[in-house]
Amino acid sequence: VQLQASGGGLVQAGGSLRLSCSASGRTSNNYIMGWFRQGPGKEREFVAYINRGGSSYGYADSVKGRFTLSRDNAKNTVNLQMSSLKPEDTAVYYCAATSVVGDYYRRQASQYGYWGRGTLVTVSS
Repeated sequence: VQLQASGGGLVQAGGSLRLSCSASGRTSNNYIMGWFRQGPGKEREFVAYINRGGSSYGYADSVKGRFTLSRDNAKNTVNLQMSSLKPEDTAVYYCAATSVVGDYYRRQASQYGYWGRGTLVTVSS
């Protein structure tokens, strides 16, 4: 599975931004898709995940209510709509794919075997 993230940029605090992740590969639609981020001087952290049908998903507490993850299997894309952005959301955002089962494991970066190159999101205060 090959993944390509896009949509990053510079936005003011309180603004919105949408990230997209395009997946390619014969079975790319079968995977759980997740987003992680790594801020300056920080460890990579979980942001959100969604399953193939959109019926199973999870968000980090820090983004719950502000970020929304959606999936378009016809286009092999996953979109992360980010609203009410804060300076602490500044990070490189990565999309990733896994087939692991269980909410706990889907929040762990170590469980994702496929990663795209990151896209930088900068939120100014």
